Amino acid sequence: MQNRQEKISQVVVTAVQMRDIEDRIFAAGMPVVALMEKVAGLIARRIQEIPPTPFKKQGYILSNSPQAGGFRVGILVGPGHNGGDALVVARELYFRGYEVWIYSPFSKLKELTSQHLQYAQSLGIPIYQTIEQLPNSDLLIDGLFGFGLERNLTDPIASAINQLNELPVPIYSIDLPSGLHTDTGEVLGTAIRATHTFCLGLWKLAFFQDQALEYLGKAELIDFDIPLADVEAVLKNVPSIKRITPATALATLPIPRPPVTHKYKEGHLLLICGSRRYAGGAILTGLGTRASGVGMLSIAVPESLKSLLVSHLPEALIVGCPETETGAIAQLQLPEKTDLSSFNAIACGPGLTRDATPIVQEVINSDRPLILDADGLNILAQMGAIATLKKRLAVTVLTPHTGEFQRLFPDVPDAKHDRVQAVREAAAQSEAIVLLKGARTAIANPQGAVWIIPESTPALARGGSGDVLTGLLGGLLAQAATKQIPIENIVATAAWWHSQAGIIAAQERTELGVDAFTLTQYLIKVLSN
Repeated sequence: MQNRQEKISQVVVTAVQMRDIEDRIFAAGMPVVALMEKVAGLIARRIQEIPPTPFKKQGYILSNSPQAGGFRVGILVGPGHNGGDALVVARELYFRGYEVWIYSPFSKLKELTSQHLQYAQSLGIPIYQTIEQLPNSDLLIDGLFGFGLERNLTDPIASAINQLNELPVPIYSIDLPSGLHTDTGEVLGTAIRATHTFCLGLWKLAFFQDQALEYLGKAELIDFDIPLADVEAVLKNVPSIKRITPATALATLPIPRPPVTHKYKEGHLLLICGSRRYAGGAILTGLGTRASGVGMLSIAVPESLKSLLVSHLPEALIVGCPETETGAIAQLQLPEKTDLSSFNAIACGPGLTRDATPIVQEVINSDRPLILDADGLNILAQMGAIATLKKRLAVTVLTPHTGEFQRLFPDVPDAKHDRVQAVREAAAQSEAIVLLKGARTAIANPQGAVWIIPESTPALARGGSGDVLTGLLGGLLAQAATKQIPIENIVATAAWWHSQAGIIAAQERTELGVDAFTLTQYLIKVLSN
């Protein structure tokens, strides 16, 4: 059974859900002032603990360390309880020996926030109302706006935020960088560009929207002990949104294996990929599958690629198929006594070209669990994705990037605006499991549940890395079919595994040194770390 901390770390909430959870806490008797003290105390402690990390900002390279004794901290105070949190942080840092000043540009404050400001003033902490008055600082704490902001920021606060962003100092935001929409991550006119963000209590949806990432900096959860019962009470009647954690991903993998087994009990995958023009796609997909540990791998490629595939994947059964004049697979020619029902799963698409349309139509008509990627998705889009997929009797997994997603689901709202809502609608309409690739990959099932990969690396923005994911996912899906593992969990685990391999590779080789072939060599390192 998962412990509380593990469960809390998976939960992702909207602004409305977070407000409802807080209302339950306060209704149960938790004083707002007590919660503010607790949260701010945790933040102040973390500010002292965070090691100095050099970073680039507006052409400067800084390595200031938040240590007391001559270290000057500027506190940005908004009108609500986020500003109150910031003021308690200001007080705590002041008592611990930091030089503190406060920027409070609002004339009307919530009562509790106003009281904390009054006390800070009584301590002799300098308070400034205009941006022009602000002294230099080594660190800024952003407490202007917390979760729930929905309107665009306007001058003078918008202009002030823009000027603060230009200062050559790190900015730590409380809960969410001021100016970001809590759910979509949209920039509401302008927003603080944080170096570090302390997300309070539960992860907010904005932290997993691609458009917010450049504003969040390094994000961490400040767990202030929200009762799990309150979280479950608010979320019980809505489809879940979950972060995939290492513990949940590793628990989903089909390991350890039973002591007595054989290759067909560990899944048989058919890959259909490659063309004379895109031979590399077939190789990379096969190498991704190799890392999955699938018991048997068959790869259907154009006949002219057969010897090349054998040289790279000697353990696989390479099936050479008749090909078109352009070098695409013309028809599947499986070994004698073998048909599509012989496989536990099929993965189709990388490197095919659109000349392989009949092949994609054939596998869609099969009753096997199916992954479609790359040209498999482009061909599906031409066929009419939603109507075609609704006729399938077996599970389908789609793995589009945003361009492919738009072609597949032209009537779904723009995934660049709210990728979680977009992937949820696409899965519901198509009755498929949809994996939308991105800096924060999102996966949805037809029932509306969403899984989010919480971290990745831009090192994966290389040709062929998606092929590796297709192969890895295919191998796990084939094994899942023999072990009754939930398909959605397998899809999320594959995406997590793939991103972790990219992260480890980038740490060792820099973000420029992770080509798709190199990526395949880091997949097993994820499990052995």
